[in-house]
Amino acid sequence: MNKDQTATEKEVAEDLETQDTDTETVEETENIEAECEETEKIAADKPGETTTEDEELNTKYMRLMADFQNYKRRTEKEKSDIYAYANEKIVSELLDVIDNFERALTHGQGDEGFIQGMNNIFKIFKGVLEKSGLEEIDALGNEFDPNFHNAVMTEESSEYESGCITQVLQTGYKLNGKVIRPSMVKVAN
Repeated sequence: MNKDQTATEKEVAEDLETQDTDTETVEETENIEAECEETEKIAADKPGETTTEDEELNTKYMRLMADFQNYKRRTEKEKSDIYAYANEKIVSELLDVIDNFERALTHGQGDEGFIQGMNNIFKIFKGVLEKSGLEEIDALGNEFDPNFHNAVMTEESSEYESGCITQVLQTGYKLNGKVIRPSMVKVAN
């Protein structure tokens, strides 16, 4: 856990360094905007007279504003991506725990109360992960899609059409719409 915290602290430090550089860019933008405003005031004092220098400054100003708007959009998107996928590493590691829980419950033997308790714990565990944006990839009976499924076997099947998934060997998952583990499946010929 300390390694994850250290890695997260390094990422935050890198983000802060990037923001410092971005602040310098914003200050440069504001300086150029001030120069353009002064030039516009001078040009307003002389109506009807536009010089090539005024046009160049106006063009420079417009390009700079467009670059700044693009920068703002890009940083907002990067921030939202960071928040959306911040849990990706921990969730992908917890998928092994989910798999082992499922295996244990399918081969569960013993006291009925114990098995029911394990089922309840498993449901709560999956519920917490689902609140974090984790969702199962629906596969059984669907058309094979290499973006979501990993075919490891094929078989003849009278129950399913060719190209449809006949069995899910390992459940796949998406985190906030991004595939973090494709489903391992068997496909009909």
